[in-house]
Amino acid sequence: MKGSRMRRRVASLLVLLAGTLAGLVQADSAVPVRPVITVFAAASLTESLGEVARRYEAAQGVTVKLSVAASSVLARQIESGAAADLFISADGAWMDYLEKRGLVQAASRRDLLGNRLVLVAPAGSSVVVDLRPGVDLAAALGPSGRLAIAEPDGVPAGRYAVAALRALGAWQAVENRTVRAENVRAALAFVARAEAPLGVVYATDAAVEPRVRVVATFPADSHPPIVYPAALMPAASPAAAAFLAWLAGPEAGAVFTAAGFSVLK
Repeated sequence: MKGSRMRRRVASLLVLLAGTLAGLVQADSAVPVRPVITVFAAASLTESLGEVARRYEAAQGVTVKLSVAASSVLARQIESGAAADLFISADGAWMDYLEKRGLVQAASRRDLLGNRLVLVAPAGSSVVVDLRPGVDLAAALGPSGRLAIAEPDGVPAGRYAVAALRALGAWQAVENRTVRAENVRAALAFVARAEAPLGVVYATDAAVEPRVRVVATFPADSHPPIVYPAALMPAASPAAAAFLAWLAGPEAGAVFTAAGFSVLK
């Protein structure tokens, strides 16, 4: 009899526990799932896109996860199967690379932003450089100084830099006196730490680093236009599409403009 009563009590407890768990599952399923948008973006967008993402999260109740690096690195990660909803490149070439492989929604592609290319020096430097054809940039570097640039074989900022230096007739003299960084922010860091007397970066990068100063701005016609295209990945969610549309709107545009980008229409 005692064993029978014990079994009934255990059975009752199990029924009660099952009901409790079912109630918890039902209550949990009633909580709306917060959409997550994964964005791969060029390193030069770190601060401005971070601010835009924070504003969007607060307004829309979504989570925006940012992965920033050189556009070349991100494009190859996407090609290798990295999960992303949206890609923002610092040039059209890497977006073309993915589009040709069917790895972006071509119809969603749009040019979002523009930028400028500048020559920077450590904030305490007194060097003066006039960026015009025939400029002697090697002399400005001094006897042993090196020019910091992003890796020109793949990184957009490096490609723009080489194009500009070639146009001004300065590349041949400094080609073997460069320190080549993995992305534009790494090139900026060389100058900020005074490990390089000069560097070529975007104007927006120089604006967020107080340890450097802009020596000169490269003529706009010395390099291809600096354009940031954005596109959705093939499996991107409707939430990602809504975020891309918002990026092209006035509120995001105000943030990008304040950071020094030009907003493209």
